Amino acid sequence: MDQTAKTAKQASIRLAAMGTDIKNRALAQIAAALKAAAGDIIAANKADLAAAENNHLAGPLLKRLKFDENKLADACAGIESLIKLDDPVGKTLGRTELDTGLELHKVTCPIGVIGIVFESRPDALVQISTLCLKSGNAALLKGGSEAEHTNKALAKVICEAGENTGLPAGWLALLETRDDVAEMLKADQYIDLIIPRGSNQFVRYIMDNTNIPVLGHADGICHVYIDREADLDMAEQIVVDSKCQYTAVCNAAETLLVDEKITGQFLPRIKTALEAESVEIRACQKTLAIIDAKPATEADWSTEYLDLIISVKVVADLDEAIEHINKYGSGHTDTIVTANKQSAETFMNFVDSANVFWNASTRFSDGFRYGLGAEVGISTNKIHARGPVGLDGLVIYKYKLLGTGQIVADYAQGKRKFTHRKMDNSS
Repeated sequence: MDQTAKTAKQASIRLAAMGTDIKNRALAQIAAALKAAAGDIIAANKADLAAAENNHLAGPLLKRLKFDENKLADACAGIESLIKLDDPVGKTLGRTELDTGLELHKVTCPIGVIGIVFESRPDALVQISTLCLKSGNAALLKGGSEAEHTNKALAKVICEAGENTGLPAGWLALLETRDDVAEMLKADQYIDLIIPRGSNQFVRYIMDNTNIPVLGHADGICHVYIDREADLDMAEQIVVDSKCQYTAVCNAAETLLVDEKITGQFLPRIKTALEAESVEIRACQKTLAIIDAKPATEADWSTEYLDLIISVKVVADLDEAIEHINKYGSGHTDTIVTANKQSAETFMNFVDSANVFWNASTRFSDGFRYGLGAEVGISTNKIHARGPVGLDGLVIYKYKLLGTGQIVADYAQGKRKFTHRKMDNSS
């Protein structure tokens, strides 16, 4: 593991200096190689699915594990869209004239080596590796053991296609054991950032056992709030899509909040709509006074189900909805359905989440849908990247100072003075 990380560090230095044309050619070759290896990849996935079924893996996790022809086509389409995006590296964020002939440039650059531990979705491996490539970062990946065969098949194709196009050896490596993860957490001399994708307990373990900066989110406890001024047809569609379009993902809704002024109108119809999708409802006492459902416990308000289950709570008003979300939510994605613009603005200003929506499904919280070229994960941190972490979240910046022989002594002695004049970034 130490040698793997060291090699990745060396590769990251070369990768950081590679031009957009080389990176885009590598991405195109990777997409072509994945299509050519479709049979082997899908056969590997079938082996993983069979083993998972024998081990009684939960239904939602089986759905995430599946990597068929459609998933492969989507992955390749994602790579092709990534090629069309601007290179995030080498962009000038700011220019300042410190003095005549002395210019300070703030320029984007790759982070370096990124270690990513992710869940059972094999398509995440394709997204993560190609995003790291486009942003000039080397990547060390550890997928779930349930996707072992699929991940190996994918990583082999991506590594070989990249290196055959001129990428440095070791720019991408697949870790295989839990011991590798433990060793990776110690490799702070080589690894610049860790992105964990998993349970709250797992993310907390990562944070507590490494000196490497950690970027990510623990839970996706997302809310839909139906305001008293909501269009109820719209509200029904948004709730069903947020909960049911794909239940086993972090941006699926887990809790529905309903203003008490519309409970009689809305709760019976949403119960019918959700039960038509086989969703189990766990409800507060005020909700139970109107519809039949399973009583909710205190734990339900802070549970990420990732399944066909939703908790429902009646709230007095917008303020109580915001208070509930900020208390029980995970800072991921929350949406309000309302015709009142002021209420929507209040919600979006006061809900402390990375993604806040008005009249839209929580499922829009996604790097590809944001036009970021997919994502390596969604961050609820308040550091350089928040929300879906796409290309822009995988670069940092450095300062480049361009002089003509200046020395600090002249300024310290008053012989020269700073101008500190802001300059046009494009000039």
